[in-house]
Amino acid sequence: MSESGEATDGLTALAEVHAEDFSSRNARAAWCVGQLERGNVLLFSPSEFSLPAADREFLLAQQQSSAIYHKNIAYRPGPDRLTGLQTPRREDAERLRGILSDFSREATRFVRETLAPYGDGIRLDFASFRPIEERGRPNRTRARNDLLHTDAFPTRPTGGDRILRFFVNLNPSVPRVWITSETFGPLAERYGRAAGLDAVARAARSPLGHAGRRLCRSLGLTVRSPYDRFMMGFHNWLKENDEFQRTCVKSRWEFAPGAVWMVYTDMVSHAVRSGQFALEQTFLVSRGAMWQPALSPAGVLERLCGCPVTD
Repeated sequence: MSESGEATDGLTALAEVHAEDFSSRNARAAWCVGQLERGNVLLFSPSEFSLPAADREFLLAQQQSSAIYHKNIAYRPGPDRLTGLQTPRREDAERLRGILSDFSREATRFVRETLAPYGDGIRLDFASFRPIEERGRPNRTRARNDLLHTDAFPTRPTGGDRILRFFVNLNPSVPRVWITSETFGPLAERYGRAAGLDAVARAARSPLGHAGRRLCRSLGLTVRSPYDRFMMGFHNWLKENDEFQRTCVKSRWEFAPGAVWMVYTDMVSHAVRSGQFALEQTFLVSRGAMWQPALSPAGVLERLCGCPVTD
């Protein structure tokens, strides 16, 4: 239900997952995949995924201040290291690294089991601890979490693969509050041209552009496909568009203490309005693993542009 009180096509719904509703794990996994690809949020019982009590208490006991922490503390599973943390206590940093490593491993197990039909199409990305209260946190516009947006990575282009995020609200007493608006398809249809879609379509059709991107990849350089250029630009355009932020239809969600949820954040327009102490694990899911590729952002953009937008 929207904040305006009207049900609106293209809005994200909350899909609660109850094990007793399914005849088998396969049936549950198929249902979860379908809900995610339609742009809904999967909400699980806190009993399905929990941290050891000692780890939770350690995270909640950390002294929080913007002088000490960035907006989040990132954990990179590959090199097994933290970024965004400034502390004089090495033992605290090591304990935190260990907790996030364990969380990343368990989140990966949970997501792979829950979304078993994707198989090897799920790739592990960064995890993070978000210790700062979101409400009123100052930041530059493009970095604000409280403005509606769809996700794209400024330094890690996905080439059309999907951004799946898994969240846990660690706060023992306060919900984490989100708002969502329409999903990517309706938003791109309405605002794509204003956000630069015509230029992206020209780049996607350009043989010279294709050749240049192939050359850069052969040299080991990071290359943004037309898809990635649009997704990053659209992320920024939505955040910077005051009229959209003010007038778009909105749904409000409260993720209770202990809540566990996952969502395709490249498809679901979302903003975090309040909350403190959350864990998050990001995954990249191959577009080739999608059951409904036409609903993915790359599928939507290919339909609107009339040509492939990834290469």
